Amino acid sequence: MAKRVPPRVADHVPAIQRLRIRYAKRGRLRFTSHRDFQRALERALRRAEVPMAFSAGFSPHPRISYANAAPTGVASEAEYFEIGVVRHCDPLMVKQQLDAALPPGLDIVDVVEAATPDFAARLEASRWSIRLDQVDASELAAAVTAIMAADEAPVERMTKGGQRTIDVRAALLAAYVTAGTGDGSADSTHSAGAGMEQTGCVILNVVVRQVTPTVRPHDVLAALRSVAGFVPPVPALVTREQQGPLAAEGVFIQDPLAPDRESAGAGGTTVVP
Repeated sequence: MAKRVPPRVADHVPAIQRLRIRYAKRGRLRFTSHRDFQRALERALRRAEVPMAFSAGFSPHPRISYANAAPTGVASEAEYFEIGVVRHCDPLMVKQQLDAALPPGLDIVDVVEAATPDFAARLEASRWSIRLDQVDASELAAAVTAIMAADEAPVERMTKGGQRTIDVRAALLAAYVTAGTGDGSADSTHSAGAGMEQTGCVILNVVVRQVTPTVRPHDVLAALRSVAGFVPPVPALVTREQQGPLAAEGVFIQDPLAPDRESAGAGGTTVVP
């Protein structure tokens, strides 16, 4: 079997267009690691015949940059990466071809031409839905009220630099409880403690600011345990629903690709580093 030969340094062609891509990680594919996704994406880009730009140097690699990948085991509707290409491409065509080349569960949601700088800086916060089965909704609502009223909610977590204490409350911008259907989707919103005596599937929705170290959904659950003594009886199912800049109100998340669409509509030019 012939080995794929990457472009030689002498053949290096710079990127003339950058595309920003939103994708979803659904179903069993939530268990793929970020490295697994990287390998799957590079194969899909070749199958879709996207004219990728490669880095210069002795070992060229595709010009792909990733932003704030969700943890392994967590589903997401709002993951982002950016690619550089050596020919101008129609974003819609790239969306269709790349989506067809990826396995079901890794789904391309949107593709836009990069027309503004500092995309990573726009990803200020994430909204997560945390499905909790066999939970009394009133008990969860009371725990949410307690953590939102607290000045701090420290939890311990092992990081690459060793054991760290993270203040979850400092990054937690909003939290509210919704009733869930049998498939885990939310069908109605409730204020804390208002008419939620049933035990079943409930959804804890949280808006978390992007900080360092990152506060993850399971850190929020750990903080609920330490502050209010709330312990779910079964493991949670977590989905990132949104990721992007905060609106003026400070708790609503906007579409991070909107500035690129607006700039393209106004005749702006692509950003190529």
